[in-house]
Amino acid sequence: MSDEQIRRPAPPYSAAHQSPPGETERMNPVPDHGEQSYFGAGRLAGKVALITGGDSGIGRAVAIAFAREGADVAIAYLSEDDDAEETRRLVEAAGRRALLLPGDLGQENHCQAVIEQTVTTLGQLDILVNNAARQRSFSDIVDITAEEWDATFRTNIFAPFVLSREAAARMKAGSVIINTVSIQSRQPSAHLLPYASTKGALLNFTAGLAEMLADKGIRVNAVAPGPIWTPLIPSTMPEEKVKDFGKKTLMGRAGQPAELAGAYVLLASDLGSYMTGAVIPVTGGEIMI
Repeated sequence: MSDEQIRRPAPPYSAAHQSPPGETERMNPVPDHGEQSYFGAGRLAGKVALITGGDSGIGRAVAIAFAREGADVAIAYLSEDDDAEETRRLVEAAGRRALLLPGDLGQENHCQAVIEQTVTTLGQLDILVNNAARQRSFSDIVDITAEEWDATFRTNIFAPFVLSREAAARMKAGSVIINTVSIQSRQPSAHLLPYASTKGALLNFTAGLAEMLADKGIRVNAVAPGPIWTPLIPSTMPEEKVKDFGKKTLMGRAGQPAELAGAYVLLASDLGSYMTGAVIPVTGGEIMI
């Protein structure tokens, strides 16, 4: 095990509960998004990226990496204004433009507005990262309401569909769509039934859309995280699961958002120019069956 792995926080983690979708600064430990460790090499110079759920967690790590690789970044998020402002600060500190786009992506008109505002304000759209997600835990199916099921599907699969449809109409050949799926797409946990179901759908959507957009020169891929330490965890999972989150992986710990950034840069840049319809697992050694 490397010195870097040893320094990564391992369980037990603080199980102090937050209200969803959670706040970064209230987490213990505070997640690492690559603030001090990611150094760019101009791989996305001149590009414009839209990242949903870009205010915190994986989305913030991707925003930092993309900005340091030379991209301007639009950040779509629900209502976490403090987290979003910090991500804006980090993007602008890298010398790039940042655009904040708050609102509910479960609404078709808002998805359409997000794409339009990105193109109008930043001039183009080259990279779409469908990363925003809704997650809740349930011990029994009888506790899952139709409203909860609908809200989860609207955020996790309906929004990527609308955003991808609107983006593809404006993208040029060489553009990229990246979907954040999950190990849950192949190995669902019962207590995450609505979330896992949407991730399975998004995995299928990735494969089908890659085939549909190939003739247009638009690549479509996915990243499948395992247990990653983000605000969703203490705000949506039972305390006993939060405390030992990630302990069963080969790494023996949860991943940090910064540890996924490289996968998104690979798929967004010319380093991944021969990749479409692919899924990159970043799971701490958990095998995606």
